[in-house]
Amino acid sequence: MTLLQASEKDLPETGSGGLKGLLGKAYELLTSSDGDGRAGRNALIAFMIRIVSAAIAFISQIVLARMMGQHEYGIFVFVWVLVILIGNLSCLGFHSAQIRFLPQFEAANDVERIRGLTATARLFALMSSTAVLLVGLVALHFAQGLIESYYVMPLYIALFILPMIALGDTMEGTARANSWAIAALSPTYIIRPVLILLFMLAAVWFGAAQTAQTALVAGLAAAYVTTVGQFFNITWRLRRRFDRGPAKVEFAPWFRVAIPIFLIEGFIFLLTNSDTVVTGLFLAPSEVAIYFAASKTMALVQFVYFSVKAATAPHFSALFAGDDREALAKFSGQSVRWVFWPSLLVGLTALALGNILLGMFGEGFTAGYNVMVILFFGIMCKAAVGPGEVLLTMAGQQSLCVKLYVVALAANIGLNLLLIPLYGIQGAATAAALAMLVEAVLLHVAVRSRLKITLFVFARPLTARPVREDV
Repeated sequence: MTLLQASEKDLPETGSGGLKGLLGKAYELLTSSDGDGRAGRNALIAFMIRIVSAAIAFISQIVLARMMGQHEYGIFVFVWVLVILIGNLSCLGFHSAQIRFLPQFEAANDVERIRGLTATARLFALMSSTAVLLVGLVALHFAQGLIESYYVMPLYIALFILPMIALGDTMEGTARANSWAIAALSPTYIIRPVLILLFMLAAVWFGAAQTAQTALVAGLAAAYVTTVGQFFNITWRLRRRFDRGPAKVEFAPWFRVAIPIFLIEGFIFLLTNSDTVVTGLFLAPSEVAIYFAASKTMALVQFVYFSVKAATAPHFSALFAGDDREALAKFSGQSVRWVFWPSLLVGLTALALGNILLGMFGEGFTAGYNVMVILFFGIMCKAAVGPGEVLLTMAGQQSLCVKLYVVALAANIGLNLLLIPLYGIQGAATAAALAMLVEAVLLHVAVRSRLKITLFVFARPLTARPVREDV
């Protein structure tokens, strides 16, 4: 049996085979009122938002790169990646712990805990990110002599963006837990990048310099406008869905679950962004700009994975809580196909148009085409096992996930430190691709051994009893 035959055999029966059958199953999911249908609709909504987001982000980055030039653009993207990374990590996992708990609380009609958890997550995000802001100000003051002068002022500006990044991620987690896909994703992935571009253009129109510092001030304003608006929107939605009343806070149990999630997602986030960060530490801003342009172009592929991840997490949690092992295995295999085949199509299209797309950023950016090719192979390795870490986390296997990502992150950082000084931006791409391969293999083995599910696009998922590990 060929791989293609195995893949087709594993597709759900819909009255006909091949592409027609797959389309029939997609229609069935999108019109169904059960859990699979809701997850399918959320996946489609998230997918469409990611398509629009990818287009907006790509266009805005082209405009910013052409306005600022390679050097200033390289400074901006390096600092912006740092602020997004640190802002997300400062939540310490509470933003995603909501996705683990809220569907279960709602299924049990435990409204008091829902109120307590959503309020606690917001307050914690603001307090922890503000603490990071204050520590960062002190550290930057005393470390100025060790930092390139062109990074100092952009880093100061970036520190004041941190609280809004953390609160925005928390609002996104609340919305995702309630399956509000549009409210969850559109502020971060559509509204904020549009506002950054508009504020930058307005600043330049009124005479501001076309520099990284100006772009980061635009980012600061956009982050505050977007997050404050999202805060009031999600608060209004929660009050409509759940009546006012007392709140029950169980901080210690929630925190015990949030920390492993923080470690898992932190390692994933570091895996995703460490190449840009290490590139910024070793190479000139102009080379950072080229690498970021190439990786941003390949992000057109990764939005498929993140869209499916955003939609499937609550359903994974509900299936495992309901002990429906057959449905869990079936949905797991389905989620892998949702990731892999669209990723393959988008990736091949991006490579075919690679030089044209990179050329839009400005002169010299086509030097990043080989980076695109290398990253594509790594992305497809990860796509072949789909959202494996989400399945493990929602099944209570946080501790195992932490161990897996310790290994993957160690490999990633070690490879970056080894290859970037030797091979520059191509070394960074190779390190990132190899780290994604390591991650995919570890997730495949872990899901198969603990949950008895074969998480691979060309395999049929198994449905033996999983190992339950409540943390």
